[in-house]
Amino acid sequence: MREFGKFGPLIGAIDEGTSNVKFLVFAANTSEVLTYHQVSLKRFSPQEGWVEQDALEILSAVLECIEVTIDNLRKLDINPEDVVGIGITNQRETTIVWNSTTGEPLYSAIVWLDVRTSKIVDDLIKTKGAQCTNAVTQTSGLPLSTYFSSVKLKWLLENVTAIKQAVIEGECMAGTVDSWLIWNLTGGSRGGVHATDVTNASRTQLMSLKSLQWDKGLLRFFDVPIEILPKIKSSAEIYGYISTGALLGTPIAGCLGDQQAALVGQNCMNFGQVKCTYGTGCFLLYNTGESIVHSQNGLLTTVAYKLGPNEPPIYALEGSVAIAGDTLQWLQDSLGILNDVSDTEYHAAQVTDDEEGSICFVPAFNGLYSPHWRKDARGVMCGISSKTRRPHVVRAALEAVCQQVRAVGGAMAVDCAPLRRLLADGGMAQNATLMQMQADTLGVAVIRPLMMESTALGAAIVAGRALRVWPASTPSPPADTFLPSITNEEREIRRVRWESALERCLGWATEDDETTQLKSDEVDYTTTVLPSGLFFLGTALLVILADKMKII
Repeated sequence: MREFGKFGPLIGAIDEGTSNVKFLVFAANTSEVLTYHQVSLKRFSPQEGWVEQDALEILSAVLECIEVTIDNLRKLDINPEDVVGIGITNQRETTIVWNSTTGEPLYSAIVWLDVRTSKIVDDLIKTKGAQCTNAVTQTSGLPLSTYFSSVKLKWLLENVTAIKQAVIEGECMAGTVDSWLIWNLTGGSRGGVHATDVTNASRTQLMSLKSLQWDKGLLRFFDVPIEILPKIKSSAEIYGYISTGALLGTPIAGCLGDQQAALVGQNCMNFGQVKCTYGTGCFLLYNTGESIVHSQNGLLTTVAYKLGPNEPPIYALEGSVAIAGDTLQWLQDSLGILNDVSDTEYHAAQVTDDEEGSICFVPAFNGLYSPHWRKDARGVMCGISSKTRRPHVVRAALEAVCQQVRAVGGAMAVDCAPLRRLLADGGMAQNATLMQMQADTLGVAVIRPLMMESTALGAAIVAGRALRVWPASTPSPPADTFLPSITNEEREIRRVRWESALERCLGWATEDDETTQLKSDEVDYTTTVLPSGLFFLGTALLVILADKMKII
């Protein structure tokens, strides 16, 4: 048995998110982060509702993060050879297609937020009929939606000539971001492993929840050839070995979609435990054990993890909120209300929800996900008055996140059991005002670990388990606890007000034209409509709001 340095065996974790890439190194014995490096990722929108990324940029960022982090280890006088394996966690549903001979992407990565497939979804519903579409949900656990990889891949196969040709020539490979990274890290066109894990595969809408294999019926429904898809493996096993760079020969031993990784990282390994990750979007996962629970209330059924080839799969109910941190980024980049997203907590703390000038903000820029599933929704701000100031808008943006989480939690309570507490992580969870608002909105304790890298930790844990260097059980990490501080009556008033605003956001996008259509009999002069993310205001309101917020 080999000897290790003072920190014992180390596990690396690639954390590839929508906004950035990180590579972290954990001490397996203590779960301590020793060092990491982070690189931001760009997103671009060639057309309204399209969201893309450069697959080569994602790969380059991962390679850079690995090299810099390993160099950091050397500077800390830690032997890089103590890194015995790595795990991968990634943004889910984002779809990449590439040429197996050249290794070149055949199109941009289509990001999970992208809604270009709206017409495909509508056409499938109309042509296939209710019985077939219900069968898709029962088999995959997912409703027909622009969200999942299935329709993204269908769009690519139907619209990109290079992809059509690659399929004919037998040189086409497709997968989610984890597959792209695993294939490239293990050799690419020189023998790279084309594989994914059950959690990422469960988000493609092409895998059977029961068999954990690509389902022939689903493949026929979406017209996807099985030959281009990766092999499905468990979340904790050796996929292959890194073929180049500072970690040459190191095994890739674990893989989880980012939300499932956070569930593992938060130690939600028992039935009924719930975590919420506050990032670009917002995602709640409820551990349902070995039971496949089909929601009757707008939630998704997904694989939570499978800790080895011979271990049983563990399932979860998931509620997905499309826009969370992106709302704050929009306030900064598009409106200029924030100089920096980090200013959010300061501004929100300047006002209270019931203060004169308060508003409700529903940031449904490209529709609503769980539990509503309304792609015709668009954002609204309700209740704007001459007293409304910048802090009111910022606070309303935070309340929007909290109320959407509350709606998902309510659906989980009906499908399974009420939430007893909520474990929180993700970039937005660093905002103490948001966490307190969430506790108030839910009426339960919100627990936030002091070590916020739950997603990367989950990837490290499954890799460490596969290599038998990670402890079988670990104590709960130190955490901050936020307790409800308002009455049930106050909580109910805020819920009713929010749901009133929610009703006003529905029906703005038509089936034939996903751009927003204003209907004269639906205009409410206390309401600000945000069609496709643009601030639509009457001239008078615009002048008042801009003056109060000091943006003109």
